[in-house]
Amino acid sequence: MVFVSTFSIAQKITKEDYKFLKKKEDSLKINGLKIVQGKLPAERFIADSVFTKQLVKALVTKNSFYYPFDSIINISKQYAPDSTFRILTWQLVINENMVRQHGAIQMRTQDGSLKLFPLIDKSDITISTTDTVSNNQAWIGAVYYKIIMKKFDGHTYYTLLGFDENNIRSDKKIMDILEFVEGKPVFGKNIFVTNGNKEMPKNMTRFVYEFKKLASPRLSYDADLDAIVFDELQSENNTPQRKWTLISTGEYEAFKWRNGKWVYTSNAFGNEPPPIKASVPKPIRDAKGNIDPTKVKPEEDNNQN
Repeated sequence: MVFVSTFSIAQKITKEDYKFLKKKEDSLKINGLKIVQGKLPAERFIADSVFTKQLVKALVTKNSFYYPFDSIINISKQYAPDSTFRILTWQLVINENMVRQHGAIQMRTQDGSLKLFPLIDKSDITISTTDTVSNNQAWIGAVYYKIIMKKFDGHTYYTLLGFDENNIRSDKKIMDILEFVEGKPVFGKNIFVTNGNKEMPKNMTRFVYEFKKLASPRLSYDADLDAIVFDELQSENNTPQRKWTLISTGEYEAFKWRNGKWVYTSNAFGNEPPPIKASVPKPIRDAKGNIDPTKVKPEEDNNQN
């Protein structure tokens, strides 16, 4: 598998460019670890700044889209299912109450040139993150771990699942919608049907799922159900408005893809059972109530049986 992967990359990237990218990757790996392991905020800021500049220099290389940067463990690399783009995301811990996400969308181009959309996290100054439609310059930040592609009525929607290490008391998981309009990324889309769930805004454009620190509830795609499944949450001290008290109940809710919408259901696995086809008895009497002798076994046969 490693040989096939390397061979595939070599078909797109020249030997000289590959060596250059490998050298850049080694430098990126060092500064990427400093972003995570730096003890002081200033150390992490400097490492993040250097890392970002190094990454852009690497991505300028022709056909860098096909270079995986596998050894850089502090960033998430998610390719769209149709391979039209990839999203690179990572986080910078500013202090225990502030975490900022950074990232970029790299488009696949026919000539191998760089087409990049930087992602600028503006979630901390966005009044309402659940019903906002924004571009890459006003991104609701997350470190993405899954991309689901859906097509409906001539439109292609990419559903992004991501994690946000929010603050000292709570974490978030985010289900966002990405669409390219006139070639540019747009985040957030009113394609959610909440079915009267009072905890969700009526005009929701993304699902923001906040919970107690390290509670780690599920938010994942189930291909068999064609649904985004997530844990039902409840407050551990009966104060549901305090998101940092929310933990899993052990039950599951979901958004199921139906006719171009993500439709909420309170029971993820509670599909309506298929109609049971009851066996049809063969009556021994006809419509007039007379016994049909051909449907009655002689008593002696019954005794033998």
